[in-house]
Amino acid sequence: MATEDKNRATAAAILPLVGGAANVGSIAHCMTRLRLGLHDRSLVDDEALKALPAVMGVVEDETYQIVLGPGTVARVTPEFERLVAEAAPTPGNAPTASASADDLAAEGAAIKARQKARNATPFKLFLRKIANIFVPLIPALIGCGIIAGLNGLLVNLGWLPAVTPALAAMASGFMALIAVFVGYNTAKEFGGTPILGGAVAAIIVFPGVANIDAFGQTLSPGQGGVLGALGAAVLAVYVEKWCRRWVPEALDVLVTPTLTVLISGLVTIFGLMYVAGEISSAIGTFADWLLSNGGASAGFVLGGLFLPLVMLGLHQALIPIHTTLIEQQGYTVLLPILAMAGAGQVGAAMAVYFRLPRNESIRRTIRSALPAGLLGVGEPLIYGVSLPLGRPFVTACVGGAFGGGFVGLFHQLGDTVGSTAIGPSGWALFPLVDGNHGLGTTIAIYGAGLLVGYVAGFLATYFFGFSKDLLTEFNVSQDPAPSTVAATGGPHPSPHPASPGDPDGTDPGSPEKTPAGV
Repeated sequence: MATEDKNRATAAAILPLVGGAANVGSIAHCMTRLRLGLHDRSLVDDEALKALPAVMGVVEDETYQIVLGPGTVARVTPEFERLVAEAAPTPGNAPTASASADDLAAEGAAIKARQKARNATPFKLFLRKIANIFVPLIPALIGCGIIAGLNGLLVNLGWLPAVTPALAAMASGFMALIAVFVGYNTAKEFGGTPILGGAVAAIIVFPGVANIDAFGQTLSPGQGGVLGALGAAVLAVYVEKWCRRWVPEALDVLVTPTLTVLISGLVTIFGLMYVAGEISSAIGTFADWLLSNGGASAGFVLGGLFLPLVMLGLHQALIPIHTTLIEQQGYTVLLPILAMAGAGQVGAAMAVYFRLPRNESIRRTIRSALPAGLLGVGEPLIYGVSLPLGRPFVTACVGGAFGGGFVGLFHQLGDTVGSTAIGPSGWALFPLVDGNHGLGTTIAIYGAGLLVGYVAGFLATYFFGFSKDLLTEFNVSQDPAPSTVAATGGPHPSPHPASPGDPDGTDPGSPEKTPAGV
């Protein structure tokens, strides 16, 4: 089957299981998930969805999220959109709920209400907006980061000297203008005109700012970076909205964009660039100081807490920090440490596999999800194995802590390991690692950190991840599978056998897999 036919078939299989086109209110996707705004959650057949070969799992948050994995989701989403558009729902053709839907409707509504109450705080909604600004930039960061790594390798080897300048231009061009893209996305996310946000942010990278003095110093092109661009674009949105309220309609097309760029631009040049530049420098200085002076302990804490941060949706606050570090130093030193959380998750899943030899359902889920976990796609293992079981999620965090502590220790000893892009994790991060020493040393430290995370997660889960009651409940041959974790955090057996790759769990609060790669 051709690739496009396969993607369309996947989309066609998903559509009826989410209640048909009439039940789909909005469609979007991120790095790994198809995000759907649904009119009636009770029309979704979760079990059938999770049984589809292409589906790694489902997560319910503000939107209903179907985990398809990187690459796949970007190809399936357009096909899904076409199918929904072709269906053109009319009155009377709304899908009918299954017989069990009425019984589950009340429970589903209660769960959704709890999740929305937990996730719809002003702070988390703000973080979600920040993530929506930066997540669309990740594909370019990855592509340019890999090209930068390839160029560095060729330069070090002295190969293809006529080609390396071109590769350097390809790798650096996007980063030189990233502030413009951040400004564009910021204005779009905050309800303004995107191009005006980009226009104001473009001031930051314009070479001519080097002729301007502010706060007793000469400005530098790019000063303030992505943080300055974000602030400038948010200001532009508020100025634009103010103008829309007060400027006469006949003059709006001339006056509003002029005042938006003029006012926001002046504040950006004579205020935001300096302030954001100081903040950006402080972030880089603090990250270096933290890992240089307390690398092992800092790495242990960061690696151990990252999975809970993802569960709470707080990991999104790290996205602009990663981007700022990449803009300043060429790589982010935090991502390889946070990626160890995924290694702990893999080790924990392997321990579960050996501790439950009679539960073929869970073992089958682990076998199907483990390759994705090794490549940094952690949702199937998290939501299908460790989180529903309870304790193994905690011991997975322990594995991530030891892996993070290992990488942090080497930073403290002078061997920096960073990533030139955000998004990938696990083995997929190898092409993006960079550091202050040779590539071989950097790769070796990162690889050894993964190994430490695997081993620590395995041992912690094998010896401490199961109570007697948990083993009695799950180490059985009736092919049970864990289901959603209840509000008390305890595991509950599902009456339905799990299908291969069925994560059979829900995310208690993560709006997005991180670009720091669980």
